[in-house]
Amino acid sequence: MASYRYVVCDVFTDSPLAGNQLAVFTDARAIPEELYQPLAREMNFSETVFTLAPEGDGHARIRIFTPSTELQFAGHPTLGSAFVLAGPLQLDEIRLETGAGVVPVRLEREGSRIVFGRMEQPLPTVEHYEAEPELLAVLGVERSELPVEVYDNGIRHVYVTLRSVDEVAGLRPDVTRLAELPAVLGVNCIAGSGSRWKTRMFAPAGGVPEDPATGSAAGPLALHLARHGRIAFGDEIEISQGAEINRPSTLYARVEGSAETVELVEVGGSAVIVARGEFRLP
Repeated sequence: MASYRYVVCDVFTDSPLAGNQLAVFTDARAIPEELYQPLAREMNFSETVFTLAPEGDGHARIRIFTPSTELQFAGHPTLGSAFVLAGPLQLDEIRLETGAGVVPVRLEREGSRIVFGRMEQPLPTVEHYEAEPELLAVLGVERSELPVEVYDNGIRHVYVTLRSVDEVAGLRPDVTRLAELPAVLGVNCIAGSGSRWKTRMFAPAGGVPEDPATGSAAGPLALHLARHGRIAFGDEIEISQGAEINRPSTLYARVEGSAETVELVEVGGSAVIVARGEFRLP
């Protein structure tokens, strides 16, 4: 029997049993590649990570799987992996190789315990979302307060801005029809003002009807708000997510530069390790 060990952590929270669940297989070198997707499906979290030896100048290489597909990059798996892997290595910054490039994560500690991390995300591209009328119809909303645009940082996220946080909380989208819309993985519905924003992210095409905390969408959200004048470049926003599915999460994001030249996209949050286990398979 082969034994494959994993760690479970809750990401974008400092309280166990909240935030976004993540399984990290801490040494996947002996796991056959054809088992990655079945193991991720068995865990059935939004994402599962398989840790491998680095191929470049990173400390480790990670491969990220939803229950149905592999992702080039995702936020909460990267941040959660940093908490899991950097602890034993006693690192203040860990560089994780992803399919979208190397992502550095700076870590803050209280004593020996990691309490916060900030990851420098890949810079996204931006384009108009061509299926805007169909998307609004499936969400059951009349209009978006800001342009409906797609940001691609390894995952394609589209953003729909609603009038109030109550309107976001009250959404009841048709997830079957949502999964059939073209060209995106994540549909993000947002509302707020100043430094405080609420979001819900639906990704049924990736096997995730609603995500508790979406780090890959938090950085582009800050960029979307800065590009359209809702915040200034350099301002940090606090994002709440996950309350509607009983996994409250808190994310922080900021963008430096300008609408013409984005220099930095940074997303931060906490994580807590809640379980350890192993698969024993023939």
